[in-house]
Amino acid sequence: MKLRAALLCLSLMSGAGASAQTLPDAFTYGPVFEEFGPSAPVETATPLPADMELKVAFDISGTEERGGVNRQFETVARFMNMHARAGVARENIQPAIVVHGGAADYLLQPVPAEDASQTTRLVMALIEEGVPIYLCGQSAASHGISADDLLPGVQMSLSAMTAHAQLSRNGYSLNPF
Repeated sequence: MKLRAALLCLSLMSGAGASAQTLPDAFTYGPVFEEFGPSAPVETATPLPADMELKVAFDISGTEERGGVNRQFETVARFMNMHARAGVARENIQPAIVVHGGAADYLLQPVPAEDASQTTRLVMALIEEGVPIYLCGQSAASHGISADDLLPGVQMSLSAMTAHAQLSRNGYSLNPF
């Protein structure tokens, strides 16, 4: 028993844990993204209405990856997949992403394009699904990033704080995770 607890603690400290490769079979992809954002179906006490509007802002600054994908960006894909799977109409699932700090590098155009990382491919898929992505202009300035360096569809904001204030005014709640 002590050995089992010690191994669990060691695996948690080493960063090992639930990743896309080690999740139980109940976690699957789709229906929005077939390569990103695995989620499990859950029977809830209160079903979600199809017309429920979910306007949620995600703040991304981290660079931690699991399985080659930034966990924070994948959270947005999971949010979209699990709510669509739970019956919320896709057009009512409206995430927005505010990026700052080291995560800004994921928003840069890869040269050549086929060298794009898994996370950059996920960012491009999110943009293709209509998810607005805002880069903190202050982070961009500190990293020497110009608007011309960004993936098509990424928008430069004065700052992350400004982007969040504007999203809040437009009815977005801030996801605390």
